[in-house]
Amino acid sequence: MALYDIHGLNIFNNISSSEQTHTDAVLALLQRYSLTDPVGENATGVFANVDLQQLHDALVAQGTNSLLDALYVGAEIEELDIADIENLKLQLVDNDDIALVYDNLLKGSRDHLRSFYRQIESNGGTHTPTHITQSQFDDIVNSDMERG
Repeated sequence: MALYDIHGLNIFNNISSSEQTHTDAVLALLQRYSLTDPVGENATGVFANVDLQQLHDALVAQGTNSLLDALYVGAEIEELDIADIENLKLQLVDNDDIALVYDNLLKGSRDHLRSFYRQIESNGGTHTPTHITQSQFDDIVNSDMERG
């Protein structure tokens, strides 16, 4: 949302809306299993976890420099999401609800990465992944958008 406010490119607004859907899906799991919501009443961009707050602040600062830098930040966030969710799936206890949400989150992150990559190319940039393998990145950006 911060990068949309700065650069006004619709991809940031559209993906922000999609991310809210993802957040709502995770919140539904937290509520179903009576777990504490770590977000609580925090405002947008405010995190209780110091590491997440520092990452957020650094990425927003990086993305303010130029539109292309903001697109790189978007791609990096999606790579981080993919890597994190894949790691969480490896730790997953046998729970179909959580597996379904993780799979849908992965689809969304792959779609978002495809979108950011197309925008990066359209704006004259190139992207080298840092949080997923080059092979995984190539498979994602060279495949069709996913639905479901």
